[in-house]
Order: sequence, then structure tokens, then C-alpha cells
Amino acid sequence: MHAMQYELTLPADYDMGVIRARVARVGHLLDDWEGLALKAYLMRERGMRGSPVNQYAPFYLWNSVEGMNAFLWGGPFQGLSDDFGRPAVRQWTGLAYEEGGAAGSPARFAVRRRERVPDGVTLSEVMADAVDEARRVAREDGAVLAAAAVDSDRWELVHFSLWEHDSPKTDGEVFHVLHLSAPGLDRLPRGRQW
Repeated sequence: MHAMQYELTLPADYDMGVIRARVARVGHLLDDWEGLALKAYLMRERGMRGSPVNQYAPFYLWNSVEGMNAFLWGGPFQGLSDDFGRPAVRQWTGLAYEEGGAAGSPARFAVRRRERVPDGVTLSEVMADAVDEARRVAREDGAVLAAAAVDSDRWELVHFSLWEHDSPKTDGEVFHVLHLSAPGLDRLPRGRQW
């Protein structure tokens, strides 16, 4: 599993209806993308649910590097880059994926938390803790799924979860889910990824 995200932080007075309309128009394009487990079309609005910014920030879980590369080098990413400029694309290596008790329910909200891996720790213990956190979050009421991944260049963990209700039971930045493409979610390996 590979995780990926880019963020388009938009002006404070940006009409976020433009983002909603864009997703309504093109969101279906990845509903059958080969190699994609999940794309959550995410948005935050300044002043809502504690967000300091207007932001469009899709989050991806990939079953294959080939599918991810096809998206980035020859797929819809070019259209986004043409319209908004080319954003930095963050990538993380998968640590864990867990289905939640609300798996199969429509995801309405997402939570993303990034945290630095401290110096001087035992890496196997930190990664095992991230796996345990994904399991714990997936067991919470209303959780659709939970995942954890690591960027070993920046030594940063990312915790990601989807929720069927507006009261996620985990800490992090809260996003509205505008659309979910999940063509290969059923093929994403469950549990620890090593």
C-alpha cells in the first residue's frame, strides 16, 4: 500500500463552490482507475470545524505504484496542474490498513494527522504503535476505515481515517468528503503491511 496527498491551499475569499462543482464534474474519472484502492476528494473551509484555510486536499491509497504513476504522469493530475499549478505530492509507505465497523457506509468526513517520528526511538516500536492506532480507530463507532503510513525521508507518520458521521473519534485535521472513488479498496491488504 502507498499513501499519497497533495494540498491546494486557496485564498481566504475563494468560492469553494468551484471545488465542489469540479469534483461533481470529474470525480467519477477515477471510479475504475487501475491500481487505485481509494481516492477521497477532501475539502476544508476556512472557519469551519477549526480550519484556518480553504483547501482542496485529495488523499489516495494505492494498491500499485504503476497505478499511481499512471495517474501522475499520464492521467487526471495533469488537468489539475494545468488549472491550479503543479502542487507538491506527498507520498508515504503503507504501515497498516483496517476496515471500520461502518465499512461500506458513505464516508462524510475524513481525519488526517501527521506527526514527526522522534529521534532516538526504536523504529519498530513506533511503527507497531502506528499499526495499533489504526486498529483502535477502526473500532470506533462510525469509522469507515483507518490507515497509517510513513515517509522515511522526512520521518513523518500519517494517520488517515474516514467517518460516516460528523463526530470523528480521533485527533487531526477534519475534512469534508466530497466524493469517494474506491475501485480497488476490496483488494487492499488488511492489517500490518510488513
